[in-house]
Amino acid sequence: MTEQRSLSKLMRREHLGVTKMLGYTLTLGDYEDWARFSDFLAARASDEVRAALAWAALRSLEEPLAEAVAATVLGSSDGPLPAFLDPMSDARFWASVASRRELKAYASAAFEALCIRDQSAFLDHFGEGRAAA
Repeated sequence: MTEQRSLSKLMRREHLGVTKMLGYTLTLGDYEDWARFSDFLAARASDEVRAALAWAALRSLEEPLAEAVAATVLGSSDGPLPAFLDPMSDARFWASVASRRELKAYASAAFEALCIRDQSAFLDHFGEGRAAA
């Protein structure tokens, strides 16, 4: 008969602490508990372990949510100033003064930056071969 071993007996001590703290945080689960878990990880887990956890968590999310979470933690890039009230009005104004080359470059870049779902919706909206009015 083979002897069964507990997985926890094979784990590194620092990993045991992380798994216990994760369990407590999942059970309690409010913002303050997750913030404390983050502080705990910073103190007790290596950069490699924290990076792997972050990678796995972000990878498990749909792209728009993963981007929102990352932007919340890291801040967003210094892109164009936000539109005052209506981004479409601002975009149309900019497009009215942009060169053809600029229009093509920014339209391509903006389309490529969309998640697959938004690209599909964009293509459905304009249809194959249909020019915008």
